[in-house]
Amino acid sequence: MPSAARDIPNSDNLSRTVSNSFNLSLSTSPVATFNSSSSSFGGHKATSAKQLKPFITSDIKVLLLENVNKTGQDILARQGYQVETLKSSLSEDELIQKIRDVHVIGIRSKTKLTSKVLHAAKNLIVIGCFCIGTNQVDLKAAAQNGICVFNSPFSNSRSVAELVIAEIIALARQLGDRSNELHNGVWNKVSAGCWEVRGKTLGIVGYGHIGNQLSVLAEAMGMRVIFYDVVNLMSMGTAQQVPSLNALLSGADFVTVHVPELPETQNMIGKEQMEKMRQGSYLINASRGSVVDIPALIEASKSGKIAGAALDVYPNEPGGNGNYFNNEINSWAEDLRGLKNIILTPHIGGSTEEAQSAIGVEVAEALVRYVNEGATLGAVNMPEVNLRSLTLDEPNHVRVVYIHKNVPGVLRKVNEILGDHNVDKQMTDSRGEVAYLMADISNVNTSEIKDLYQSLEDLGSRIRTRVLY
Repeated sequence: MPSAARDIPNSDNLSRTVSNSFNLSLSTSPVATFNSSSSSFGGHKATSAKQLKPFITSDIKVLLLENVNKTGQDILARQGYQVETLKSSLSEDELIQKIRDVHVIGIRSKTKLTSKVLHAAKNLIVIGCFCIGTNQVDLKAAAQNGICVFNSPFSNSRSVAELVIAEIIALARQLGDRSNELHNGVWNKVSAGCWEVRGKTLGIVGYGHIGNQLSVLAEAMGMRVIFYDVVNLMSMGTAQQVPSLNALLSGADFVTVHVPELPETQNMIGKEQMEKMRQGSYLINASRGSVVDIPALIEASKSGKIAGAALDVYPNEPGGNGNYFNNEINSWAEDLRGLKNIILTPHIGGSTEEAQSAIGVEVAEALVRYVNEGATLGAVNMPEVNLRSLTLDEPNHVRVVYIHKNVPGVLRKVNEILGDHNVDKQMTDSRGEVAYLMADISNVNTSEIKDLYQSLEDLGSRIRTRVLY
């Protein structure tokens, strides 16, 4: 007889140190570690990464707004950073006052980091958007000030897709109206205008991470799926890509929009597009508030062209919870609230415990890698540059991070400054007007670091200099 299955014992763990470095300062910092499994190639264990310094991690000030999930707070606090958290967003004037001494800021969708705010943030080196979107940040101004921006493009995709599925069924069965009626004591058992979703056609505008997930879930319920995207994409299951937005609008019973906020997507679904939709069809928007022309939607709903709609996002949204969704924030709010079979939710597409926890981990770890090691993998406004970690076998090595204007001759001048030392590894890349250089150099005495830093700072191409050692 075959023997019973046995657990294979895990190999012993190695502790991988993570740098806690920032701008120039000659003080030391406590050692922080992440645990990772040991690896063995040819019988040799991996060498632990070197603890970079000099910036004391307790001096790194982190401001987290809009109730960032505790998983993210904990990751940053474990690095020894000074973490301040606020449950709400701040106005522009409040941000300008608050952000002056902050090195790292974490936000969600309501906080607006304008060029004016970023110009006042003299110490800010990195922004973490604990959400998918980054339209609330002036990305160009951030790059021009040497401020890297990270987001979470994947972690809440499932939560948004599940909300849309729930809304499709709720709209088809008029659940919102029946629930409201019964809460008011009205028993109204009807079947007119209520449908099964099986056999109906779902049209997905924007077939990215959310669109993909939604496509699979919809097909599992027996729906036919068509999608429109500006690029040709491989479909999931039996979903079919259509050649134009008009083809999708005229061919779908349910239309759901999942596109970024861009000039091209402003009022992407307006009066003209709604006229092309099927009579008695449904519209769902869980992407960005500027994508759907809401006054046009109100008229289409009143006329019966649109049988129902679900909105999770709006052109102007309150900065905090409360009785704020009225005509003062959007001139049509009260008309919208009075419509039948309209589901209105307060931007909760990604607001699940699972999504917020995953976003907290993803963005916080990206922030730690950037602050401690200078890695820009996953950045949305900087070139993606990364070098393998320095090890404990390289005691006199220094990592130089030089963010500069993308102009001719910079590399020659930088390498002249680094030329008295051996450049062990170097990588540079550019994105528009901004370039990012990272180099590890050896045989550097502590007494030389300050002069090295200042020489780079004095270059006319300089945007931001960081020296980690």
